[in-house]
Amino acid sequence: MPAHRWDGPSAGDEVLNARGRDAGEARHSGARKAGQVRRAKAAEAGPAPPASPRKRAKRAGAGVTAEEMGARQREISVSEFFTKNRHLLGFDSPRKALLTCVKEAVDNALDACEEGGILPDVEVKLEIVADDGTPPLPSQASRFRITVTDNGPGIVRQQIPRVFAKLLYGSKFHRLRQSRGQQGIGISAAGMYGQLTTGKPVRIISRTGPRTAAHYFEVQIDTKKNEPLVHENRKIEWDRPRGTQVTLEVEGTYQKGRASVEGETRGFQRTVEELPEQPREIKPHPYGIELGMLLKMLHDTSSHSLAGFLAADFSRVSPGLAREICKNAGVPANSKPREVTGEAAEAVYKTLQATRIMAPPTNCLSPIGEKAILSGLYHQIKGEFYTAVSRPPAVYRGNPFAIEAGLAFGSRPVEGDKPEARSKAKQKEEALPLAEGEEDEGETELSRLIRYANRVPLLYQQSACATYKATVDTTWKNYGISQSRGALPQGPMVIFVHMASVWVPFTSESKEAIADYDEIRKEITLALRECGRRLGVFLRRRGRAQSEFRRRNIFELYIEEVAEACNRLKGGKLATQKLKEQLQKIATSKTGGLKTDELLGKTGAGPEGMPDSIIVTAEGVEGEAGVVEPASEAAEAPEAPEAAKTKGRAKAGAISKAKASRPAKKNPKRS
Repeated sequence: MPAHRWDGPSAGDEVLNARGRDAGEARHSGARKAGQVRRAKAAEAGPAPPASPRKRAKRAGAGVTAEEMGARQREISVSEFFTKNRHLLGFDSPRKALLTCVKEAVDNALDACEEGGILPDVEVKLEIVADDGTPPLPSQASRFRITVTDNGPGIVRQQIPRVFAKLLYGSKFHRLRQSRGQQGIGISAAGMYGQLTTGKPVRIISRTGPRTAAHYFEVQIDTKKNEPLVHENRKIEWDRPRGTQVTLEVEGTYQKGRASVEGETRGFQRTVEELPEQPREIKPHPYGIELGMLLKMLHDTSSHSLAGFLAADFSRVSPGLAREICKNAGVPANSKPREVTGEAAEAVYKTLQATRIMAPPTNCLSPIGEKAILSGLYHQIKGEFYTAVSRPPAVYRGNPFAIEAGLAFGSRPVEGDKPEARSKAKQKEEALPLAEGEEDEGETELSRLIRYANRVPLLYQQSACATYKATVDTTWKNYGISQSRGALPQGPMVIFVHMASVWVPFTSESKEAIADYDEIRKEITLALRECGRRLGVFLRRRGRAQSEFRRRNIFELYIEEVAEACNRLKGGKLATQKLKEQLQKIATSKTGGLKTDELLGKTGAGPEGMPDSIIVTAEGVEGEAGVVEPASEAAEAPEAPEAAKTKGRAKAGAISKAKASRPAKKNPKRS
């Protein structure tokens, strides 16, 4: 396109510009004249009135000022918080709340008995509260009365109201040693739940000795102040020489099942008559503290020098190591602890974390032990193979912990399950091969996972627990067990995992799942792998042994006929019994000999190469682990199904009876 050159305005442009200038001048002159007219009229009318003040614009909505907001601020007590958020404590459903109340009361009773060095004798009573005098059926009831009685050392009179009616009050939070309770919330929260749902106070009877009086209290929680309200306090006559009885009235739902309380009267006798070894309290480890905690410890210590503080207030820090830490941090060893602040305190903290320090002592732990785990699994679960593993103690965030695992596999044979007792039709049906894509019903069943922490069962939030994640991540196919991706292994198997620690890292205040720390998951995985290896050895050996045993049975079918035929050829002069024994010896040697019998558990020597394991066969029990005779279960008062009394080592879960009174032992076999 050709470019155009501009040669200046044309004649037409000049005419248009001139017209525009004339129009603009006319408008300006008209505006000036109008302004002069208005000013003249204003001068004739006189001075104008003063202008009114401008109104403030209204705020949109019903807003408040900063002063009003500040006047509304007030402190929130922990009781008020958990009153509105009781689901954080495990009271989010009536069924779960009923079981949580029983669990918390039993935990307190067992801890008190163990600390007092007393074999626990715990009685749990669950009664239906009738509104009109006629108790409804257990499945239709909505209000229950829980009574838990123990034979522990009792509680002194001055501490009873605070123990049962004040949240975050207890003796276990600040000490580093293994115990069931940790936070000082459990039994107080159960009483608060009963207060919210039924309005009834907690009733306590406690006695510290046969020569002292028994004290009766009725207490509730003042949720605004988190302080106990005592409604009644008096001395009474009690038929027990010592102990504590707690009665709660709560709303709940009874539903019989694995995760609920039993509905009938049952008694459990203890299987062990010795108390476990008492764990000892330890001091915090330098690897388990943070900078803020170090500053607080520096301020609260009674030591007069920094080196003395490090050696006296931490575990595994000797005086020589304390002086070396001060030297590396550039802080004088004789500095007063309260004067170590700011950059000096941060330098000490970084030096502590960088220094190689021995792991904390493990005498603060009291694990269950392989023998007690095997005993509990054997008495509670019908299986063919049992094994247990206790890992050496490890450390997470400076807190020592130990992982124990157990495994029960298969279905224990019973008398009515022998081949000769089955019908021919049943045997023929079992002998038929499976069609393509068809699976045995026993193989599609998911295994059951039993989780424990400090001897307390964890019954809810299984998928959020580190134990479940470690179990799912274990490759069970390597041990002959089928497993789908992201699921528990399949088959008739029960997996038991217990974590013992001075401080179990629960995911919430309800203590239902263990947090997923790398160190904890690693130890659980290693324990499960060892159990899986033993199970894999058992399955492979049993498969080979069963094949050889079937060959031996075929040989034995013909031994009788061969001996009789040889006797006829010799004219009846042959020693048939001696020939049968020789042929039997040949058949045994050709089918694995004594090794096959050992693998099938027919010799009494136990499973070779699998320590702390039990094999159950139709002929009996074989294994190294000593099995305690099963506890007798006596039915008491069957005419009262609404009341449940559990004497002895009362606890929800399959392994509980083997735990409360396990003998103190040092097991040299570690995996």
